[in-house]
Amino acid sequence: MRRLPNFVLLRAFEAAARLESFTLAANELHLTQSAISHQVRELEDYFGRKLFERRNRRVEPTLEGRRLLESLSRVFDVIEAACNEVSLAPQSQVLAVYSAPSLAAKWLGPRLPLFMQAHPDITIRLTSGADPVDLTVARETDIAITYGTAHQRAGVIVVPLGAERIVPLCSPRLLAPDTPIQTQIHTLPLIDSQLSPVKWPDWFVANGMVCPKRPRASFDRGALALSAAVDGMGVALESTRLAERELARGELVTPGEEVFAPITREIHFLAYRRNEAHLHKVGAFLNWLLVQARLNQAEPE
Repeated sequence: MRRLPNFVLLRAFEAAARLESFTLAANELHLTQSAISHQVRELEDYFGRKLFERRNRRVEPTLEGRRLLESLSRVFDVIEAACNEVSLAPQSQVLAVYSAPSLAAKWLGPRLPLFMQAHPDITIRLTSGADPVDLTVARETDIAITYGTAHQRAGVIVVPLGAERIVPLCSPRLLAPDTPIQTQIHTLPLIDSQLSPVKWPDWFVANGMVCPKRPRASFDRGALALSAAVDGMGVALESTRLAERELARGELVTPGEEVFAPITREIHFLAYRRNEAHLHKVGAFLNWLLVQARLNQAEPE
């Protein structure tokens, strides 16, 4: 048995705390103000502490009340989403996809409308995070796309999403057209992408040069490093997969593309449970995603 107070009391508290009004909460829940007040008082008795400070025409959650509201709001959002999924048409399916944040924002997200048009019976629920997901534990996730590494587990299939070109990227307005790029690269401000497996010293060594010893701006997400490069902050060393829209729009260029050697790495990994590959929603997404990945895959070194 879970040790929980009555759900009715939690619902009354959440509405009152969110609206900061017993009257508005009563209107939302189709109850009387007296009923809301009674239920809140009962919940306060359960916890043995005040959850609200009563003001003139409003109520204000106490510190404990605000903590409870923050947690309940997340829980109620999950409950609401679960109920919405149950109410979908019988043929509809929900696919829970977990993705590395920069890939979700820069590459996967812009492509999802194509998948949704091809598979209107599958509803995508996309979440993102920097840490790899263990699919033997995170049963609520159907497919995980992680950055840098993936949990190798029995019953879980891990597939690299192909080699990616990691190259210098900068705003074209940062470059001097009459100066050799080999000279400019030693003086241009450089941007570090903290999680990237390829660092500036690696790139300079691969191109037979010495990495300049000067401070570099640093970002913990590839998407942030690319945004800084677009803004003219400096040269980012990142994957062209993540920068494909900025490159297509001319917001970023690859300085010295014909001169410098690119570095290719497999840096994004797709994971799914072996015993779920036969499911329509999983199989359809896997096939679609692997095709998308092949469309812009870099040639290996």
